[in-house]
Amino acid sequence: MSNFYVEKEALQPLELCDFDGKLNKESIVWSRKPLITSNIRGHYLRKKKWNYWCIIGENYLFSATITNLDYAALGFVYYLDYNTKDFYEKTVIAPFGKDCILSDKVMESASFKHRDLSMYFLKEEDGTRLIVNCPNFGGKKLKADIKIHYPLGHETLSVVIPWSSRKFQHTSKHNCLRAGGQFSVGDKTYIFHSSKDFACLDFGRGDWPRKVRWNWATASGYAKDKLVGFNLGAKWTDGTGMTENAMVVDGKLYKISEDVKFQYDTDDFMRPWKLNTVNTDAIDLTFVPFYERVAKSNIGVVKSKVHQMIGNYSGTITTGSGEKITIENLKGCIEDHYGKW
Repeated sequence: MSNFYVEKEALQPLELCDFDGKLNKESIVWSRKPLITSNIRGHYLRKKKWNYWCIIGENYLFSATITNLDYAALGFVYYLDYNTKDFYEKTVIAPFGKDCILSDKVMESASFKHRDLSMYFLKEEDGTRLIVNCPNFGGKKLKADIKIHYPLGHETLSVVIPWSSRKFQHTSKHNCLRAGGQFSVGDKTYIFHSSKDFACLDFGRGDWPRKVRWNWATASGYAKDKLVGFNLGAKWTDGTGMTENAMVVDGKLYKISEDVKFQYDTDDFMRPWKLNTVNTDAIDLTFVPFYERVAKSNIGVVKSKVHQMIGNYSGTITTGSGEKITIENLKGCIEDHYGKW
């Protein structure tokens, strides 16, 4: 049986790195709101930065990401219509991060400008607005204008994962964010309603090991009269003394200071997945996929393969206060990722 982790909660702003670009040991913490500035200095051609947005709606999914790997910036966007299984994805590469802006702070604007794809994640007073334009998205024009709302006092997860003084990651994961607006592909328009559609954010800044493997699970939505969401991870945090595991219930975050075991069939990712916390019954979920997205990248020194599954979670989650909540067919994503970068 694994032990519980002793994870320190931050209450005041911190900087991720010291003057020499090494990990600030005081920043090895987690927090309920973004408090860490990712002031990464040096780390020539090793810095990894991204803002990943995904709206997992009731009827369709839309995702847009801006990534900077130092030697190249990537913008990628994809969508899925659950009913028709219409899916398309496009990635655009800009050498050496040209026209890519990503802030050291979580709640700031970001942009990626390229003739083949432009994306603006604009900070607004009560949230973030996503503006995406792609003139040739599988032979059609893609346009998106989506507003993501942050309720007053809503709690999110931020955590620093330390592999060493030179290898570390600051991740900020936000669930249960209401999303309204629309995107269009050709002459078909898809509308999100903030009453029932939700977005999640994956913000990352760090210097990773050359090879990495991870699992990630995320979902947001209603369990009867409660708005619930969770962010769960595995493999990449092993041995660091920290996890990215947490749940959100009606805007309150509950940190999970133990590992989550992901059980799944690597020969058939479409079979049900099982997720359980290793010490307690905080997480007891089954995930049943209805779509598999396989994304591969091979741009020289960078190789990756992602099996991202879209489907439904059922089971129970138990909060730190002991409240057990039953989940039935909560839409979300889960993934297996291998990277060499």
